[in-house]
Amino acid sequence: MTTGFVWHERYMWHDTGSHASFLPAGGMSPIQPHVHVEHEDTKRRFKNLLDVLGVTEQLTSLKPRMATEDDLARVHTRRYIQHIQALSEANGGDAGGDTPFAKGGYHIACLAAGGLLALVDAILDGEVDNGYALVRPPGHHAEPDTGYGFCIFNNVAVGIQYVREVRGVARVATIDWDVHHGNGTQNIFYDDPNVLTISLHQAGTYPPNSGKLEENGAGAGQGANINVNIPAGSGHAAYLYAMDTVVIPALHAFNPDFIFVSSGFDAGGFDPLARMMCDGETFRAMTKKVKAAAEGLCGGRLALVHEGGYSPAHVPFLGLAVVEALSGIHTGVIDPFAEAIAFHGGHELLPHQATAVHAAAELIKNIPTK
Repeated sequence: MTTGFVWHERYMWHDTGSHASFLPAGGMSPIQPHVHVEHEDTKRRFKNLLDVLGVTEQLTSLKPRMATEDDLARVHTRRYIQHIQALSEANGGDAGGDTPFAKGGYHIACLAAGGLLALVDAILDGEVDNGYALVRPPGHHAEPDTGYGFCIFNNVAVGIQYVREVRGVARVATIDWDVHHGNGTQNIFYDDPNVLTISLHQAGTYPPNSGKLEENGAGAGQGANINVNIPAGSGHAAYLYAMDTVVIPALHAFNPDFIFVSSGFDAGGFDPLARMMCDGETFRAMTKKVKAAAEGLCGGRLALVHEGGYSPAHVPFLGLAVVEALSGIHTGVIDPFAEAIAFHGGHELLPHQATAVHAAAELIKNIPTK
């Protein structure tokens, strides 16, 4: 088994400016400036941990390329792309929906989307079996005509359209386990019967009024979108129950030719932007389940792309667990925060959590088949 790994130092140079978490700050505001919550530390520390444990050198390093305007335009409007180009050439700005970026940010965003394209090419060309793209900025909230939620271009959607339109892959499934609803990815493919979109997210957290159970696709794509609204306070048992009851059966019902994962780590127990209680073993187990499904359904063709996760101390260990499960590498390092998360209690599957998962499982029967 060979696992590809995409990384570039330039991703860490994406500049989200001075904020207080995600709030504008400074001037005569009572909010003291600090760092924007989507800053480089979580990703850099994830990469650093892989380096010091000798994991990076056991992966197949893949050089990202720049996504072209045509690559982006399979998902985004030309008008929006040109708007981002203009802001980038000036002094930066906001892509929309609280998505700040600095001068030159367009090129870094293209490198992020292109990093995933380099990974899927390597998978489809047989250079690697699967892989992880540790890119920045994230993408799953971005809509065709606007940025949203720290996301400029929808990296995973750009990847999906590339494998379909350029590489000739017919049916694609994408799983989003970022704690926030993958609204952009859902909306881009909402009426497409050949793209299955599944989002596991904390119910009602972000975006507002997004990701509801009844959002199940439209037109020819009716049934090809599934939202699993997991109640706040859920942890390992609830997430694995959702994987076993909804995600894996849905993949088998759909029978994809390629699987993507939007891999956010903000369901971790120490994330500041959510209220879930997952640890490294949760992410390890989810990765193993999706990897096994990919091996059985589509020859193991599986690409993970980094999304959110805002605890610089915790995210590296969640990411390590995913990369180990994906690659089969074993360092013996376990999530050192897991014991503290366990103290919070409530980790067994609770009735209201099971009810929420069962409601999503009812939607599997609506999935368009080949």
